[in-house]
Amino acid sequence: MWGNSHELWGNAGRMRVSKQLITVAVLASLAAGTWYARDQLPWSDASDQAANGKGRGQRATLVEVAAARRDNVTVIVEAVGTARANEAVTITSKVTGHVSQIHFKEGGRVKTGDILVELDSREMQAALEEKKADRDTAARLYERARKLYESRNVPRARVDDLYGELQSAEARVKAEEARIKEYYIHAPFSGRLGLRRVSVGALINPGAEITTLDDTARIKADFRVPEISLIHIARGQTVTAMSAAYADKDFVGKVTTIDTRVDPVTRSVEVRTIFDNPKELIRPGMFLTAEFVTVVRENSVLIPEQSIVVSGDTQYVFVIVDGRASRRDIVTGQHVEGDIEVVSGLSPEEIVVIGGVQKIRDGAAVKIAKPPEPAAKPGMS
Repeated sequence: MWGNSHELWGNAGRMRVSKQLITVAVLASLAAGTWYARDQLPWSDASDQAANGKGRGQRATLVEVAAARRDNVTVIVEAVGTARANEAVTITSKVTGHVSQIHFKEGGRVKTGDILVELDSREMQAALEEKKADRDTAARLYERARKLYESRNVPRARVDDLYGELQSAEARVKAEEARIKEYYIHAPFSGRLGLRRVSVGALINPGAEITTLDDTARIKADFRVPEISLIHIARGQTVTAMSAAYADKDFVGKVTTIDTRVDPVTRSVEVRTIFDNPKELIRPGMFLTAEFVTVVRENSVLIPEQSIVVSGDTQYVFVIVDGRASRRDIVTGQHVEGDIEVVSGLSPEEIVVIGGVQKIRDGAAVKIAKPPEPAAKPGMS
């Protein structure tokens, strides 16, 4: 009995070993199958691509591409400023007086020397007439004495005294005439008047505002330009300005003055420009955006803006090389109507990814959705 039992235990052990061997063989077969089929599994492809981008049988990512092209790039410096009249003044009175006449209309144009306002000067006119009479009397006395001196009937000293009195009378007349002129307020230059601030009969004091006068036929505008662009700005340079009030109109002017000092806080320099304004579209106080054309770079490399990836201070693109995406760090320059200039890091006619950029990594296999369009020749874009 013991022998039979021992034989049964032996058989059972052999059966357990056989089952274990079979299980191991099945597991090994499954592992081998998985190993050979791993490239067909989606998670295997993603893992390999994330690890090194070069897995065996890697599934390609569909992307859109474009060819880098050459073209001329115009470098423009943009700045903002405020429009001011070429000449501007607030019309006031130097003397105290009642307004007797107003010779202008609000918003009207005047010329240099036109009388704008008269103050009541009747008392001053009477004083002037009196001084003129004194002058005429002094002139007659002097002339009589001069003739008598010729016949030696009047001494030389008397003639000299009368001549001095005549000069004093002339001076008093001129002083009175000068005072009366202050009662006639003139336009100091040609321009357009603003709102009227006084009425006939009003008593005004020195410094009181009567109206404003602006020479708007020409407009000044001061713009602040970064100091790094100062080397490209010169007197006589053309500048184009835009205003939100006239979205479809450009105003062309000239640089007249460049400030001698750079602001130590903003690191910018003030540039004064003049714009002809015959239709007076630009009003003093308007906000203007200006573009200074500084330089034209020929045969620059351009790529679509959507191809660029920004990571911190670094900019890069993916270039297609032998069916794979290759990361390329670049330095960019001027924006040109949807494209951007590449200063360094890329050669013309290289193929860059413009669609699907966020789905790929360096070294990833890619499939081009459609062939890139031929790069345009300079000047043809």
